[in-house]
Amino acid sequence: MKRIHLFELEDFAWFPGWLRTCLTRLMVVMHRALGSPEELTKLVAQALAHSRQPALVDLCSGSGGPMLEVLANLRQSGSPYLTLVLTDLYPNAEVAAALNSANTPSLSYRTTPVDASRVGADLPGVRTMTGSFHHMRPALARAILQNARDSRQPICIYEMSDNSLPTAIWWVSLPLIFLMAFFLTPFARPLTWRQLVFTYLLPIIPLCFAWDGAVSNVRTYTLQDMDELLAGLETEGYTWEKGRITGRGNKLYLLGLPT
Repeated sequence: MKRIHLFELEDFAWFPGWLRTCLTRLMVVMHRALGSPEELTKLVAQALAHSRQPALVDLCSGSGGPMLEVLANLRQSGSPYLTLVLTDLYPNAEVAAALNSANTPSLSYRTTPVDASRVGADLPGVRTMTGSFHHMRPALARAILQNARDSRQPICIYEMSDNSLPTAIWWVSLPLIFLMAFFLTPFARPLTWRQLVFTYLLPIIPLCFAWDGAVSNVRTYTLQDMDELLAGLETEGYTWEKGRITGRGNKLYLLGLPT
């Protein structure tokens, strides 16, 4: 595989939760700037056509990412009864408390751990992974795909990079991603004192954002890498579709669809 499994700071258990939340807020801004919610809405709508339940189960949610906007888009465009459950192996307690206390029937955050490779039958619906699949080593990534196939549940994987450029170029991008954090921060919501202090006074957030951003690119599974992951997972009654989305950046997607 072209993919290289370097470490991301957010993956470590010792990494402070508040700092992880600050980074994911910047990622939400990035998703909006690159048009991810609109692209995801189309992909998820395609997967929903193969689902028996009007439900979305977001895996490795973190702080929620663009899926909240995707839910709103789909509910407004013909799926008024659609629900979304955010899940994570390490749930974000702060975000979960805020979302669950709002008592919105269509949206909830499960506070108990959910393993993306062993999703229970109590969570039916379209499984989504937004900017998180690259965190998984090949064995785990394949297990996630196999679990969706064996459970006959649709899955939609979306990555913000296609990892098509030479690997060395991503390291050149480190200072650019560092500077990008300063421009993205004013659009982060909520904009907390920590987000401001540790961006503009002590630039810890931009440093972490730059490292994890560059590493995310080299960890992304290319279309050819996906072929290796899918080898042996093709079966009657379940199809796989993958491709590249061009426009504001190049992204990759992978759909698993029961037929």
